[in-house]
Amino acid sequence: MEKSSGKSKRIIYFSAFVLMTLVEVCIAVFVHDNFVRPFIGDVLVVIVVYFFVRIFWPDGIGRLPLYVFLFAIGVEITQYFHLVQLLGLENNRVISIILGGTFDWADILCYGIGCGIIYGMNRFLGYKSEKG
Repeated sequence: MEKSSGKSKRIIYFSAFVLMTLVEVCIAVFVHDNFVRPFIGDVLVVIVVYFFVRIFWPDGIGRLPLYVFLFAIGVEITQYFHLVQLLGLENNRVISIILGGTFDWADILCYGIGCGIIYGMNRFLGYKSEKG
């Protein structure tokens, strides 16, 4: 594979990351409903994380959708144990938003759906499962 293709992949993943992040921010700021914000936002957040990782590893990691899902579950577990409060960071708005504050099984389901979309997208595009 040419070096330029790695660079062009990074640009594509960076662009996708920025676009999806903007969508997430718009949902957070402008959507105040009981479906899009809590559910679609959680589906999209794992896709944002996936694109972010792919900026640095543009040729991919075969099990990356699984790793992103496990990472998301890890964040959800920190919510179950109220890590933000235990660390005394509840007044830090950025940390509170990133880590969240409420454990919910529905969030884990949404993360699974998002990672399933990533997996399906990779299969549809014909990406081979790579090492890792």
